[in-house]
Amino acid sequence: MKVIFCGGGTAGHVNPAIAAADYFKKQEPCEIWFSGARGGIEEKLVGRAGYELFAFPLAGLSRSLSLSGLRQNVRAGQNALAAVREAKSILRRVQPDVVVGTGGYASYPMVAAAQQLGVKTALLEVNATPGVALRLLSRRADCVMLGFEETAALVHAKKTVLTGSPVREEIVRCRDTVYSPVFAREKPMVLSFWGSVGALYMNRKMVDFIVRTVQEGEFNLLHAAGTSNYRWMPEEIRKKGCDLDKAPNVDLREYIFEMDKAMAQADLVICRAGASTLAEICCAGLPSIIVPSPYVTDNHQEKNARLLEKAGAAVVLTEAECTGDKLYETAQQLLRQPDRLKEMGQCALRRARPDALRRIYDAVKSIL
Repeated sequence: MKVIFCGGGTAGHVNPAIAAADYFKKQEPCEIWFSGARGGIEEKLVGRAGYELFAFPLAGLSRSLSLSGLRQNVRAGQNALAAVREAKSILRRVQPDVVVGTGGYASYPMVAAAQQLGVKTALLEVNATPGVALRLLSRRADCVMLGFEETAALVHAKKTVLTGSPVREEIVRCRDTVYSPVFAREKPMVLSFWGSVGALYMNRKMVDFIVRTVQEGEFNLLHAAGTSNYRWMPEEIRKKGCDLDKAPNVDLREYIFEMDKAMAQADLVICRAGASTLAEICCAGLPSIIVPSPYVTDNHQEKNARLLEKAGAAVVLTEAECTGDKLYETAQQLLRQPDRLKEMGQCALRRARPDALRRIYDAVKSIL
């Protein structure tokens, strides 16, 4: 089977595709490629996973009605049209059996080109609210795979399948795997990250969180800042009197590549509410503090987060109410209640769909 996976912009669109690609290769002989945006996080992640990436110069749409916003949208449209033409050339050369889009504007050119050439296409939407690219492409797709049952009513497609969000097998198995310790001293460990590209506003708040973590020393903290934030955070933390080089209980990184190792040792996760992230913490059976991003289509992250909160698996703080001190004190209180943490983790595990990869593979095979 020949497959092109396409998606990008954030790890939440790329990691599910990598997980699916790895699973497909275990089921049968496959030739697999990826496509995405030039300069996107997919260039790091796909290359690290060992797959070839077709990268196009792309840009997302602006929601602003200002002159600069309109200019950005014109450029984005021109780039997308040029990318579709290039994608058609790639498709004629590679001749895949199916193109699988996993979301983000980076998924559009290859899927649109495939649909215009009559190549089979399948789409994966892991969020409660479908994104713009999926809305545009779903009518002509042969199958749309969904992470949430409620999303089916929002998608116009000839065939929808509830699969859940794919999670890499190493994360599904992480609690049963022995890893070398992240920290030398045994203390409860908090794992925090705000997405593959980071979130400037929340990382500013994390400065105060990290300072208190160093000063009070109750727990270990592994935090991924994202590329741009990693450049300034150590200096801002130093200005507040904390030298991270002398703080054995804090590990500040640009990105966490071995997320299975991190989740296996975490007692609590602090994160956004992208569907892929939530699927991973559920499969790992981890309690969480979730601060949904308010800067997403139809506020879908808060909708994702509230489902876990209702299930008893998470504490949700809105970005508006969240300060570094409030975030720290919420984590501190939870870590002082191990029984509650254990119950939250069990509730998360009950929300998990560890068979999502099999469901996705079966759905794709069904259209060939």
